[in-house]
Amino acid sequence: MPETGKIEKLEPDFDKSGGLVPAVAQCAETGQILMLAYMNREAYEMTLSTGQVHYWSRSRKELWHKGGGSGHVQLVKELFLDCDQDAIVVKIEQVGGVACHTGKRSCFHFKRVSGDDYEVLEN
Repeated sequence: MPETGKIEKLEPDFDKSGGLVPAVAQCAETGQILMLAYMNREAYEMTLSTGQVHYWSRSRKELWHKGGGSGHVQLVKELFLDCDQDAIVVKIEQVGGVACHTGKRSCFHFKRVSGDDYEVLEN
């Protein structure tokens, strides 16, 4: 497989990973990591066909259109697949500025300070 250039058919290896592949949502503008979720084949294909990110909800066991209810959808700007084809990074535009269900911009808002001490970021 070439190291650079266009490859005709490449997709996540859902079989290797038990049907789910981790997907990191990253702000296309700032590079901030906003969230981590999982995609199955259906979520991946819906993401590609609609231009809005879809995930597989492991807790609800159903397809999840991120922001479908709240309006805080994630618009796909770029999508990357890792070398092992078992992880995805989606560079997105986060509509409404909120990715986390807690109302914060990023799900990663606990910063380790030292030992067991964390601070809560106001992101």
